[in-house]
Amino acid sequence: MFTGIVKGLAKVEQIEQVESLKRLTIALPSIAQGNIELGASIAINGCCLTVVEQIDDSRVCFDVIAESLSLTNLGQLEVGDSVNVERSFTVGAEIGGHIISGHIATTCEVLAIENQAQKVCWRLSLPEQVKEYVLPKGFIGLDGCSLTVGEVREDSFDIHLIPETLSRTVFGFKKVGDRINLEVDAQTQAIVDTVKRYMSNQKG
Repeated sequence: MFTGIVKGLAKVEQIEQVESLKRLTIALPSIAQGNIELGASIAINGCCLTVVEQIDDSRVCFDVIAESLSLTNLGQLEVGDSVNVERSFTVGAEIGGHIISGHIATTCEVLAIENQAQKVCWRLSLPEQVKEYVLPKGFIGLDGCSLTVGEVREDSFDIHLIPETLSRTVFGFKKVGDRINLEVDAQTQAIVDTVKRYMSNQKG
């Protein structure tokens, strides 16, 4: 589990094709280093990945299966790219965002970027399969960042990014047309699905 508070940027150092999967070698920033064991969970662009090899104190390897590569933006990574990184949540740690599982539902596209006073507004595409879970003022996970949803339309939604978020995450490098990993808030999904089942039972 993760909190959606990205700790820093990591670098993609190497990408190897290993049969049907890709092995990513990631150089972690100092804030994300230390006490890493084989099998540990680390979120890369919001995707929960398992450490399969530790080369040294800063470099670790992850195996990413074909399904994850197709569902997320990890399949588009190239050597030298920056990625958001967060270590897994520990009991007693502060939760500054919301609980994130690291299980990406789909990706959305950056449709527009608008600079506003003290913030940047992004308009993102709203994939059909997650429409009912993306609500105004609700939580959402984008590339592993816990963010609050702004305006929601039929086929798009807005988020507002402050300078701190832009400087700490990959969002500072993103441009129109880029794909962003999207994870819906688990509590929102549970409530919406429960209400849907209740209404369906009432009609029956």
